[in-house]
Amino acid sequence: MDPLTLLNNKTIVIMGVANKRSIGWGVALAAARQGANLIFTYRSDRAGEQIQKLLQDSLPDSEAQVIHCDVTDDASVESAFAEIGQSVDHIDGLVHSIAHANVEDLQGEFVATSREGFLLAQNISAYSLVAVSRAARPLFKQGGSIVAMSYLGAERAIENYNVMGVAKASLESTVRYLAADLGKDQVRVNAISAGPIRTLAAKGVRGFNDVLHAVEEKAPLRRNVDAEEVGDVTSFFLSDLSRGITGEVMHVDAGFHIVGM
Repeated sequence: MDPLTLLNNKTIVIMGVANKRSIGWGVALAAARQGANLIFTYRSDRAGEQIQKLLQDSLPDSEAQVIHCDVTDDASVESAFAEIGQSVDHIDGLVHSIAHANVEDLQGEFVATSREGFLLAQNISAYSLVAVSRAARPLFKQGGSIVAMSYLGAERAIENYNVMGVAKASLESTVRYLAADLGKDQVRVNAISAGPIRTLAAKGVRGFNDVLHAVEEKAPLRRNVDAEEVGDVTSFFLSDLSRGITGEVMHVDAGFHIVGM
């Protein structure tokens, strides 16, 4: 298959790009290489400016839209997808690369997590997938694919990942329930459990370099993965090649998750 036709004529919404190191940006580059038409959403003005700069620097020929969307506000989510619906007839894919927790909840003992910190992580990192899926559903007129980003901390207790691991576990369960709901619309919902990648969010995890070193030493491939590799697998999930797959969590972590420690 021609590499430029995998996502040719498909319109993909990408949520959660903050800067050039974001996994979402790696996904955007991969999708663009496969011929996708891109739409980005952003929460903060700074993120919106970063996306515009990234487009100018790396995808100067792109006609991508950049639309404000605060996933903590249902009205903002509805407004964002209404705006998308005014500019395109339908969408074919949505990438949810959104997560957040208080820095103080990503260190020390998980048992010390505050109620407010727990709910914040759940709201932004997990419930947001429900909110955006509901708002995007009418735009999936020809079926399509939703892909969320997870991590091994959803399955195992990873030191200093704490409340985010619980939120990712909620996210992965959410993927399965959404897959059951949206399957009747021929909308597939899957997640990618990516290995550790140096993103802006990763800076908030104490001991992150130790995690990178552990993967290099123990993973079957003896290396870490990068955002480009995650982007390539995401492109597969967004494409018709994955038309028979839904409710799955695919690990893109050099095989680290299979190794007993």
